[in-house]
Amino acid sequence: MNIKQFEYKPLAHYSYAIVSNGEMAVIDPERDPKAYYDFAKVNNATIIAVIETHPHADFVSSHLQIHKETGATIYNSEKLGADYPHKAFDDGDSITIGDITLKAINTPGHSPDSITIVATNKDKTALFTGDTLFIGDVGRPDLREKAGNMKAKREELANMMYNTITTKFNNLPDNALVYPAHGAGSLCGKNLSEANSSTLGNERLGNWAFKKQTKEEFMNTILDGQPFIPSYFGFDVDTNKAGAESLKPSIESIPFKNSENAKGLIVDIRDEADFKKGHLSGSINIMGVSETEKFETWLGAIVQPNEPFTLVIDSEEQKNYILNRVAKIGYEKQVTQVITISEENLLKTEKLNLVDFKENPENYTIIDIRNTSEVNEERFFDTAKSYPLNELRENANNIPINKPVVVHCAGGYRSAAGSSILENILKNTTVYDLSDDINNFK
Repeated sequence: MNIKQFEYKPLAHYSYAIVSNGEMAVIDPERDPKAYYDFAKVNNATIIAVIETHPHADFVSSHLQIHKETGATIYNSEKLGADYPHKAFDDGDSITIGDITLKAINTPGHSPDSITIVATNKDKTALFTGDTLFIGDVGRPDLREKAGNMKAKREELANMMYNTITTKFNNLPDNALVYPAHGAGSLCGKNLSEANSSTLGNERLGNWAFKKQTKEEFMNTILDGQPFIPSYFGFDVDTNKAGAESLKPSIESIPFKNSENAKGLIVDIRDEADFKKGHLSGSINIMGVSETEKFETWLGAIVQPNEPFTLVIDSEEQKNYILNRVAKIGYEKQVTQVITISEENLLKTEKLNLVDFKENPENYTIIDIRNTSEVNEERFFDTAKSYPLNELRENANNIPINKPVVVHCAGGYRSAAGSSILENILKNTTVYDLSDDINNFK
């Protein structure tokens, strides 16, 4: 059984290819299918199946594009109600890929339509668990409350997850390999391991969800302390239910202009140092230069679905790179243009006098934009007011403006975005970014 795991680090997303005897299946593919095509070519394999374990909330899948370009059949639970051509893949259904048999198990909990794929070949078993079973955790049950037309209360899904964990995996062997759709850093769970795979036996021993406990204890644990839900999650569920447009034509028509001005909402992806030296009025600094930065998550948390915006980049060479990243969450249709900017008529961000701030913190309004769970765990300033970054645009006008404002997060990435948001909204108020100087106060 030839299994290949693909990782997209900014979203902590794992997708898979299974190859046997010249046939290949792709599981939970990301927006750009090129890596799967390349893998099929290297292995002289034909992609005959693409399987969705559920309609993902945190990224847009390329299942429909792969179907159109290769003729592969799309398989997913009939409970999903997919609008694209597909075949039902539920309890009792199976697919053959070369010498491998793939069976479906309905495993609701993260979503009502989640499935786990059981792949067997001779004495080897592999489980592709989607967002149901992670390494060290299980999928959160609270994402469907705001997911378009797919509404399910978190208590109902938590109850489903309890039943899934206590009944659905019982007849599977300890040596079954576990391959989840996400790892540490994903917002689809709260305590995911850094490990990218495990065995069912190890999860039975070490994963809290398999420990002997009452349903009430299980539900209290799974419902407590889940991370925030970005604005784009419901939008992506609906996009994946319908099937996204093919990637290349979806981004090719977006215009690029050199040394351009712009109005309205502007997302500037440049490094914070360059942004602070000069930027257009209305800009939000969501850094996307590094391949490790969580650009997609914060773009989709700060900018609303269907909200148009301009993208500012350093040079034309970055255009395709950043549009590919925007398309990972299906926001490319909202990009009105991609531009570089001249050095004229730009705004500069004032630099904080760190010595004065240390000696006289009472002279500043300190805004902590970390997530609520982070603030509850540790506060850096007793007088700081908490306004999570994903809610900052909506709540900015509640911030007192009788003193200069200092924005901080845990390391500097989010505070660059947060301070730029407040700089736009709190007119005639000086806004400072504490940035990585927050490390002096930990």
